Amino acid sequence: MSSNDSARVLRSIRGMPTSDGAGVRLTRVIGTPSLPELDPFLMLDEFGTERAEDYIAGFPDHPHRGFETVTYMLDGRMRHKDNHGNEGLLTPGSVQWMTAGRGLVHSEMPEQESGRMRGFQLWVNLPARDKMSAPRYQEFAPERIPQLAPAEGVGVKVIAGTVDSVSGPIQQPATDPVYLDIELSAGTAWSYRLPEGHNAFAYVFEGDVSLGEGEASHAIELQQLAVLGGGSTLHMRAGAEGARLIVVAGRPLREPVARHGPFVMNTREELMQAFVDYQEGRF
Repeated sequence: MSSNDSARVLRSIRGMPTSDGAGVRLTRVIGTPSLPELDPFLMLDEFGTERAEDYIAGFPDHPHRGFETVTYMLDGRMRHKDNHGNEGLLTPGSVQWMTAGRGLVHSEMPEQESGRMRGFQLWVNLPARDKMSAPRYQEFAPERIPQLAPAEGVGVKVIAGTVDSVSGPIQQPATDPVYLDIELSAGTAWSYRLPEGHNAFAYVFEGDVSLGEGEASHAIELQQLAVLGGGSTLHMRAGAEGARLIVVAGRPLREPVARHGPFVMNTREELMQAFVDYQEGRF
């Protein structure tokens, strides 16, 4: 495989502390002034704390329209309910891929009063043709998510996409996403071939890792996001402490984005209509 096919780090950024919902403390990594979006990804939040006061107020009822939310729980328990009668419990290692479509009102509330709460929420845009589709959920307990050891010292959870002909449970034809949770032992190297033409990023949430090949390799530290590009094969090597990172990729939509708060549409008119529909109870 030629080195000019090697994916490289186009830029690396750190998230910014913020709070959302009823005061839940988060680190926002995509959806900030330094990285407003990475088509089709609109937002990435990491949450992680042992302090109950940082998460206990949760995310009371709030609306969504026009995009998808992907919640990946690493530690802790979160219950979701919506105004269409759906309800579920996210436990450690579980994933919920919610398509808000034309609109719903839901809540995400912690089902614990102490202990660690850790995970990610990713917002994925929907194409114009799907923005007013019916809301739906793809929800998977940890045992439904394939875990592979593709090489010595490498563990991969396949949430979406394919590793060694094993595919994750999440399907979304519009953006054809990849979502991998990769654990590397100290000093271990592994390579993964990203889908051609996808936008991709890696985010390190334990340890540190170098991405890329040879002189083009780039050290990515804890809580840094690397925007990837230039080639399809992502070479990664863990530092002395080992590493754990998510690698996420999706087909860009290349459509105009009109967004405000919990609504993401294509035009300002559609955005205004979303506010009207929500206020008049049509979600």
